[in-house]
Amino acid sequence: MKLLVVSAGVSLPSSTRLLADRLAAATAPAATAPEPAPAGIHVLELRDLAGEIAHTFTNGFPEQKLSAAFDAVRAADGLIAVTPVFSASYSGLFKSFFDALGATDDSALAGKPVLIAATGGTARHSLVLDHALRPLFAHLKAVVVPTGVYAASEDWGAAGLEQRVRRAAGELAALMSGVSGTRPALQRDSFAHVTPFEERLAALSPGPGPGPDEAPGTSQT
Repeated sequence: MKLLVVSAGVSLPSSTRLLADRLAAATAPAATAPEPAPAGIHVLELRDLAGEIAHTFTNGFPEQKLSAAFDAVRAADGLIAVTPVFSASYSGLFKSFFDALGATDDSALAGKPVLIAATGGTARHSLVLDHALRPLFAHLKAVVVPTGVYAASEDWGAAGLEQRVRRAAGELAALMSGVSGTRPALQRDSFAHVTPFEERLAALSPGPGPGPDEAPGTSQT
């Protein structure tokens, strides 16, 4: 089981990297719960690839380190993508990496489970998860887990952040482990009490008109 973490933090130390590490630590054990070995975790620090990312748009192809990073994305069973908030959206470095990935291989993230997360100075930017990151990864055909994690400055050390981390990590681990594919199929008897659609439609369809013993506007049951 391979878990890839993409961190777009640019400072040292980086709260973006700290959040990424928390998410990875919570995901790895859950993703391999029945197995003796933990999930392999690989971290991509995008600031180390900034030059090659920029060159990709002028050269038309990724250089050695960036090409290896794209290979890591393709090989991963799940992805944790974390960005700082710049101008109420993801950072330019974060977007450029995934733009370059999509230009090189537009199916690299197709069907891949992705956990999205972001850090910012204020809780007012928490909507970046739904207004920016989800549309980006939907365009890349990824499967984004329901819970995104946003950490504002005041969230660090708060119980709410840890709860969101655990919930999102559990959702990513479930997708990585293929839990949805192991659910038992519903039995036909489970629907025995449901009226078939055709019968419901027939009951709603108007008849030829009221009979001699039935006044207009009434119905018999």
